[in-house]
Amino acid sequence: MHILVVNGSPKGKNSITLQTVLYWEILHPEHTFEYLHAGAQIRYLEKDFTKALDALEKADLVLFSYPVYTFVVPSQLHRFIELMKAHPEAVQGKYCAQVSTSKHFYDITAHRFIRDNCAEVGMRFVDGLSADMEDLTTAKGQKEARDFFASLIWKTEQGIADPPGAPPAPAKHVPVTPATSISAKTGNVILVTDCGPEDTQLQAMIDRFCASMPLKTTVVNILDFPIQGGCLGCFNCAVDGTCIYQDGFTQLLREKIQKGQAIVTAFTVRDHSKGYRFKLYDDRQFCNGHRTVTEGLPMGYLVSGDLSREENLRMVLEAEPQVGGNYLAGIACDEVDPDGEIDAMAAKLFYAITHQYQQPANYYGVGGRKIFRDLIWEMQGLMRADHKFYKAHGMYDDFPQKHWPKMCAMYLVGAMLANPRLKAKMGGKMTEGMLMPYQKVLNKARAAMQQGQKP
Repeated sequence: MHILVVNGSPKGKNSITLQTVLYWEILHPEHTFEYLHAGAQIRYLEKDFTKALDALEKADLVLFSYPVYTFVVPSQLHRFIELMKAHPEAVQGKYCAQVSTSKHFYDITAHRFIRDNCAEVGMRFVDGLSADMEDLTTAKGQKEARDFFASLIWKTEQGIADPPGAPPAPAKHVPVTPATSISAKTGNVILVTDCGPEDTQLQAMIDRFCASMPLKTTVVNILDFPIQGGCLGCFNCAVDGTCIYQDGFTQLLREKIQKGQAIVTAFTVRDHSKGYRFKLYDDRQFCNGHRTVTEGLPMGYLVSGDLSREENLRMVLEAEPQVGGNYLAGIACDEVDPDGEIDAMAAKLFYAITHQYQQPANYYGVGGRKIFRDLIWEMQGLMRADHKFYKAHGMYDDFPQKHWPKMCAMYLVGAMLANPRLKAKMGGKMTEGMLMPYQKVLNKARAAMQQGQKP
């Protein structure tokens, strides 16, 4: 079988993910492996896609290899997918799969991005391998890699593909009605967009939001900013947060965008995502490392396109503010009632700003942040800026081993329940005991209200 490996890592041959593919090549000389270092060569491929097109046409199986960057694939691979989709005839009917390495931080959304885009051009998708960065160095990880590759080859030889999910539907657009703006506004709400001249619907949504928002809105169009390239994964920023690029993006991010009272992102759905330009923007924010530098700022999205069919993209949009510690005021789309959704989001943003409202994190935020917490603790010697931030903000305080009083109490309760006589005597008193701290809170609130005070 002729396997084309599309290496999406900007590190090229030095990619950690690629080592798993090289491991498979050593173990399976009966297959031919061809390598296209799309991540490192994307500028060349943008100018001349002929080499990539020839490789795609020859392949029996297209295998995407990449590290997970900010919820999805690296921007360089995102751009390759965009170029590949312009030539669907080269890949239609071919098998495709993927292997990624990460700390399992939203690897599901990265894999789904590849799946949705490959399904759109008629490729036959096989579920991929999501590995931890160190897995290949362990016996368990090596076995998992071997088992996955054997399953992958078996599926392709048997003509079996995994379900691709619902096919994309044409984007729907409900016209946006202009709104009357209040003059002489104050404040600083930042709206980041990649709106181009052709995005008339998105521009109408932006105009209505700016008019409806009681505070002044500053529009930052990233199309106007000369972003030199995507994140290189070089860790130049790990110690002091300084990006290796000298294009001024870090200054734009920290001195303008992140100084706002709220951040709104406006885009048109492209390639089952916010689009390549926004992927560049998102990846380059790694100059902030894993630090929640905008925590407390409310956020919102203006989305033009068929978002209701984009399950994976919706997950990303909901997870981004959760991980960052931001209140999501809304996702206003132009599918059903854009006027109402835009106005409601503007009102909720204003309320959140004026009342400093913040919602507690759900699974998206709690799970994601704990993955980063453990990662930074292990790598504190390298990621010094992150470690300093985490210590200052008490982000290590929820380590379970630090909660020894509760652990000791649970040992005591467990020992009592293990004794049949004590268990019978306790009866329903255990539930009563569990409720005691909550009863204290309620009694305190009642007393405060009776005295005319707020708890």
